[in-house]
Formats: sequence, structure tokens, C-alpha cells
Amino acid sequence: MAEPEEPAADPEPVYPVGPEGEIDELADEKGWLVGSGSASGFVQDICDSLPVSAIDGASRPQWLAESGQMDGDNGKALLVGVPKLCPKWTKAVKEAASGSYERWYGDGTYVVSSKMPSAEELSEGEGLPIPPDTYRAQGRMEDCYWERTSKGGEIIDNQLRRRHSRSP
Repeated sequence: MAEPEEPAADPEPVYPVGPEGEIDELADEKGWLVGSGSASGFVQDICDSLPVSAIDGASRPQWLAESGQMDGDNGKALLVGVPKLCPKWTKAVKEAASGSYERWYGDGTYVVSSKMPSAEELSEGEGLPIPPDTYRAQGRMEDCYWERTSKGGEIIDNQLRRRHSRSP
């Protein structure tokens, strides 16, 4: 009678030499679940995305944090992998991980408030909420208006900036 065969052990993974292999090996050792492929592939995708990520009106760290790229094990892989694969974006990843980054806001009406407005207030055109902070405007300021109001709605200060043309 033949002896039953022992199941073959899974072979040890082979990692490529270089930063990609180092990232993937560390991710496997730590048990990180990153994206839908390899950890190094995820990091490389982010490296490729960061140069154009600020186009949608968010700073690069803001895009990373607010789009969920830093959530869970993804953030761990980025903190380890970005310095190896695209070191120029290391600062953006660290800022996103810390939550301390420059936030950009595009055109629109905003209400500076520490609490979220109700759905009714939003539907009445009260503006999108942004947290209290120090803000500065950049870019073209023609026909821009800002105002600061009291809790009761009285205008404390305001400014309308218009382009002035000179007549000959």
C-alpha cells in the first residue's frame, strides 16, 4: 500500500530586487491589505497620480487624505513606499498622514463654521461649510466679494473687488 502524499508547502514568495520588492516584502510581513494588487503597484499608481492630483481644486496632501488614499494599510504602504519610488512626494504623504496640510477651496460660497449646517440650511444656499482657520485668496480677484458677519447676520466687514478700467 502506497503512503499518502504530503501536501506540498506553498513556496516562499520571491520578491524582485529593488525598492518594489522591499515594499511588497514589508507589506506581506506586516499583513497589509493594499488596494487590489501589490503594495508597490499601489504606491506607483499614487506616484503617477500625484503630479496631476491638484487639478481638481485640492492640494496634493488634501487629495490623498480626502480621497481615502491614506486609509488603513494604504497609508502605511504610502509612508514606506513613496520615499523609495517617488521621493519628491514624501512631504505631501507625511502631511496627509498627519492631517496638517494646506486645504484648497475653489469658487463658491462657503460658511466658516465649526459645526455642519443642516440639510435645510444647505438647500437654502447658505454655502458649503469650511472649518474656522486663516484663509488667503490667490489668483484672479476680479468681481470677487467677501463678507464677515455676526451670528445675527449683520455685516461686520466686506469687500467687493472689481476690475477698474481707465478711460483715456
